[in-house]
Amino acid sequence: MKRHIVSSSDPITLIGGGDAEVSQLTEALSIAPICVAADSGAELARRANVPLRAVIGDMDSISADTLSQIPQDRQIIVSEQETTDFDKALRYIEAPLVIGLGFLGGRIDHQMHALHVLAMHAHRPCILIAQTEIVLIAPPAIALPAEPGDVVSIFPLGPVTGRSQGLEWPIEGLAFDTLSKVGTSNRATGHITLEMSAPNAVLVLPRRLLQPAAHAIVSAAAAGWPPRAG
Repeated sequence: MKRHIVSSSDPITLIGGGDAEVSQLTEALSIAPICVAADSGAELARRANVPLRAVIGDMDSISADTLSQIPQDRQIIVSEQETTDFDKALRYIEAPLVIGLGFLGGRIDHQMHALHVLAMHAHRPCILIAQTEIVLIAPPAIALPAEPGDVVSIFPLGPVTGRSQGLEWPIEGLAFDTLSKVGTSNRATGHITLEMSAPNAVLVLPRRLLQPAAHAIVSAAAAGWPPRAG
């Protein structure tokens, strides 16, 4: 069995080195009080005076000064260059939920790869915070207190079907696939429920739904996606 470097029964906040603000960090920590950095994400933790449980990565972008202030037993060096620091961090964190910031915004290729990592590790629940939205792989089932007019987007990274209640355009009977059918810019009519057939759907929601989304995922942890083969 793989040994996870950072293990917690509480949700974990994970900071990346991309676009992120102290306000996002504060919001994440209110839900996920344990903080881990992916490489240069430690710079934001340092500016905000937030202690780190660990920093994970190949340490090629964190400043020497910041790294020197982190105890060596909290420096988790993963030197391989085949994966990103976000990928490395999710692989070596075991928690009921990870809330990530600093992984969306900035370079488009980095954002696209972040979605790829979410899907590859769908069995490790993770919500990414953007400027005005949150992004996650839709779990097998979720219920959220959306308000009428809230934009709810479902973007498939692979074939997936689903059922919905509370959406202006119900999704039952649709065969989502990246090249044929996507579900961007749907709208809530109120409280929504979603059920998805596979861990292939990126769900984009208003940022104010972060707390209820986090609570829903943690409460239904046993109903999450199973580990992927390999």
